Amino acid sequence: MNVAVVIPAYNPPDVLVDLVADLATRDFRTVIVVDDGSNSQRAGVFSSLEAVNNVVVLRHGVNRGKGAALKTGLEYAHRNCANLTGVVTADADGQHLVKDIVKVADVLEEHPDSLVLGVRDFAGYVPWRSVFGNILTRYLFRALHGKWISDTQTGLRGIPARMIPSLPAMKGSGYEFELEMLVGAVRNGDPIVEERIETVYLDENVTSHFHPVLDSMKIYFTLFRFAIASLCSAIVDYILFGMAFALLGQTVLVSQIVGRCASVMVNYLMVKNAVFYSRQRHAQAFPKFVSLVVISGGASYCLIIWLASSFGMSVILAKLIVESTMFFVNFIVQRYLIFTH
Repeated sequence: MNVAVVIPAYNPPDVLVDLVADLATRDFRTVIVVDDGSNSQRAGVFSSLEAVNNVVVLRHGVNRGKGAALKTGLEYAHRNCANLTGVVTADADGQHLVKDIVKVADVLEEHPDSLVLGVRDFAGYVPWRSVFGNILTRYLFRALHGKWISDTQTGLRGIPARMIPSLPAMKGSGYEFELEMLVGAVRNGDPIVEERIETVYLDENVTSHFHPVLDSMKIYFTLFRFAIASLCSAIVDYILFGMAFALLGQTVLVSQIVGRCASVMVNYLMVKNAVFYSRQRHAQAFPKFVSLVVISGGASYCLIIWLASSFGMSVILAKLIVESTMFFVNFIVQRYLIFTH
């Protein structure tokens, strides 16, 4: 099998030794374990791993995050294992069975150009935080990126060799790196194959370092910043829209223009500097941003008039509905077409 295994490990349980020892007897090129700054109490685990044939232990002096550990392991495999089909990543907490790691590797060899995801079935008893975290990111990923992925948080993945060189440059040093990997695959049109695996939780998954609410917020923090910027500009927009609508004889078109023009600069500066941290010159970004504003404003106007006339809604309610549904569209366009770097 022309596949290597990479396992990031931070204060891993003792079961990691048995897992790696078993993997080392399989037909993998090598098993790479990255000690991500574990404490001294776990030193015995890594000493035992270093004594296993066909196992490489890499070390971070301090804890840098799961994403950073994965990048270290992937870079090592890319540099030291020539002509790899790819790399299988697995977690160190005992959730992934050897048979499932081998299964994902086999699928990767069958589909060497695809990103293979070991998808948990979540059958039987599953800790609430694992269910909550996966449901949250699953639906947000579909809403933001237009692709349904059954298990966005799975750590068992088969990564084709052609993808590996680009991964270290991706953002994120924690759990968000794994999501960025999925986003990159979707953006690049890379095929994604899902392979069912067993769901295993030891002691209610207490050894996992993933915190569903906190880490999901980190994963989607860009979206939350965008929401704050949108809220601030929306407040300006709604205030001026309402004032103009009342003062100018309930003229929707003029009121929409007044509100939108007043908020556009607030939104542009916040989104560019505090959401996407774009380094683009204003001469590059601003015309595209204005074009989106014009198109979005025109679409909003048409939809507001349609809802108000067809369903008898108040203009204010219609505007609220339309602007809410346009939120995700504007986010995606700005992230991938306007503030690209």
